[in-house]
Amino acid sequence: MNLANQLSLFRILLVPGIIACLVYYHPERDGLRYVALGLFTVAMVSDALDGLLARSQHQQSQLGALLDPIADKLLILSTLISCSVIHGLPPWMRLPAWFNLVVISRDAILIAGSIILFFVQGRWSGIQPNWLGKCTTVAQMSVIPTLLLGLPVKSPIIGLATCLTVLSGIGYIRQGIRLLG
Repeated sequence: MNLANQLSLFRILLVPGIIACLVYYHPERDGLRYVALGLFTVAMVSDALDGLLARSQHQQSQLGALLDPIADKLLILSTLISCSVIHGLPPWMRLPAWFNLVVISRDAILIAGSIILFFVQGRWSGIQPNWLGKCTTVAQMSVIPTLLLGLPVKSPIIGLATCLTVLSGIGYIRQGIRLLG
């Protein structure tokens, strides 16, 4: 297993620690949000690093093509959902549920589209991440530090992430339709 894949696995292993920090957060244990932020930041850096390593060291693999998006989705979705459903978090750290609905809906459409393409074409298709999808991931990831730090730009960041999520979802749907065409 190459280093890029090990970094993806490492990112997956950070998820329970981040969630535990949010679950056990209380204003009297305010340090937990900083631990969660630190773990999330390490995960974001490892995401960038594993992609850079895979390309620069020619370590791209089928396992990496599977592990990297799984790690991203686990990291992003579990943290976003936690920030919506954990009632012990203060209001300024909470995320509106509708945002998760948008993010999860896009991902569900992408998965369903990939499955449809597989059954129609008999192989896993070539829907590749594009620059808009990558910007969407960055925007979704940016929501978390904004929440954990209580920054006053929470609404604009969520708005930007929502717009990018919808636009990238539409782009991936169009790409899938072209592949079916």
